[in-house]
Amino acid sequence: MIERSLVLLKPDAVKRGLIGRILSRFEDAGFKLVGSKMVWVSEEFGRKHYSDLGERRGEKVLNSMLKFMTSGPVMVFCIEGVNAVENIRKMVGGTEPKSAQPGTIRGDFSHVSFDHADQADKAIENLIHASGSVEESKVEVSLWFKEEELHSYKTVHEAHVF
Repeated sequence: MIERSLVLLKPDAVKRGLIGRILSRFEDAGFKLVGSKMVWVSEEFGRKHYSDLGERRGEKVLNSMLKFMTSGPVMVFCIEGVNAVENIRKMVGGTEPKSAQPGTIRGDFSHVSFDHADQADKAIENLIHASGSVEESKVEVSLWFKEEELHSYKTVHEAHVF
């Protein structure tokens, strides 16, 4: 049941100074930060991360996302906890900020719609990426982190879990 999830704070979250406020939500929920770093994503690396996006959503969407993700630094986290992938996805909220529920990260910190992004001919700036499945998380974590960059330690929250 203990899982790891990749969480990316995208360039819009970094530029808006939301790193601490967003990270504190995960820590407040009892999740454990086991890896973190700030990265300026290259187009080549972005294509590795979004390897299936072009197939699923088209080349235009992929190119827009790559332009956005390479526009500034990204804060990368590996977060661990009970059912981390599912629970973190709930905390993040729906992909379209306009439709994300209040109380979620996207619902509280953004309001942009898919229509607006399409009309502006740019990627949806939705602050955050979180792994969509346990399998995806394993692939993403190994893409973004070397094993020696991930840490094991006990937190006070773990006394309530074990």
